[in-house]
Amino acid sequence: MNRRLGILALVFLGIVISYVDRGNLSIAAPSIMRDFRIPPATMGILLSAFFWTYGVFQLPAGAVVDRFGIRRTYASGFLLWSLASASIALSRGPGDVVGMRMALGLAESIGPLASLTWIRNNFQGREQGLPTAIYIAGQSVGPALGALAGSLLLDRFGWRMMFGITGLGALLWLPCWWFTVPSDGTHTAQPAENEPEDRADPSALNWQALFISPTFWSLSFCILLSSYYWYFVLTWVPAYLTLTRGFSTTEMGRVVSTGLFAVAATNVVSGYAADKLAARIGVFRSRLLFAVAGYTATAAILLLLVVRDRAWVLPILTLAMCATGTGNSCFWAIVQHVTRRNLAGRTIGYLNTLSQIAGAAAPLITGWLLGPQKQFGPAILVAGVCPVLAAICLLANGTRGLESTKVFLAGSRNRQIAQ
Repeated sequence: MNRRLGILALVFLGIVISYVDRGNLSIAAPSIMRDFRIPPATMGILLSAFFWTYGVFQLPAGAVVDRFGIRRTYASGFLLWSLASASIALSRGPGDVVGMRMALGLAESIGPLASLTWIRNNFQGREQGLPTAIYIAGQSVGPALGALAGSLLLDRFGWRMMFGITGLGALLWLPCWWFTVPSDGTHTAQPAENEPEDRADPSALNWQALFISPTFWSLSFCILLSSYYWYFVLTWVPAYLTLTRGFSTTEMGRVVSTGLFAVAATNVVSGYAADKLAARIGVFRSRLLFAVAGYTATAAILLLLVVRDRAWVLPILTLAMCATGTGNSCFWAIVQHVTRRNLAGRTIGYLNTLSQIAGAAAPLITGWLLGPQKQFGPAILVAGVCPVLAAICLLANGTRGLESTKVFLAGSRNRQIAQ
């Protein structure tokens, strides 16, 4: 148990570092636009470049994780992405930044798949809510620390030193991972009653039934829409605060980091509460309730369109971000519960591919919507509607639909669902 918790802590720290490195460019965006003399549309390309390779390599990375194990693949990816992030400090123009961001995306594609696969293999269905929420919390703590530390480093040393310090400093994590995680990624959790076994033949997977399932497509569209909002927040909200709301660089860092730290705490609390509720009303029903409520409440960001007082920006952003954090953590808990162990990497890779398609689209579309006048109104409207549509996608099939997806992934229509 102690070793399992220690590895979970490293999983959390790994995703924190990942999000620090991928989020640094958003913090530095106004400075880079000024130094390289580029418009918002070009900056949108720079912000999007990470997701091009990150998305494309999700499925291959999932297969690599399933084939070669978690320990070696994660360590290799971590080393490569740290060096790629630090190398942005040497950029001579936008083309160099695009190249390094694409290398960063390729290497970081391993991180979420290795993390979620490890959780899937080491925690039973009823236990997965909290560890998944802790992992999802890292996706908020990372940008929070990146915004806080990055804005301070940017203000004091400039954007080049910011990339160099955060990229190379993260390498301290690597030996901790290598000497703590078992070489084979040992499965410590026993399958829950009626849970699909690893030794099941993958050919037994009812692919035709899966792809004609409305719930399968509901989950796909849900992650696509919710991710658009989240990556809008991570890539363009820092610039929104400085360009539209008049925050200084350090003030922007405090606003973004405060909201994201609150998201991390909310993730853990909601994951724990969902686990407790699952024992009473069932896993799927509990996760669905929290996910739908979270995504619906995310629409609070639309209040920024009508509120003029700058003092309201922080509470509105914090509410909306905490809500989507709750939705995301419960969504991924649903995914893990319906996924068979020997297909975990590839299943998570597929859904994360859709997430990264949204991640690539959000900065590009936002940069186009801003135009020369840098008007954020249309961009905020699009981002605020997306999570509401994600909630509708989940509600379209409800608990019964999620249970049927569990049957398809188990490879048998007649297998009883583990609740």
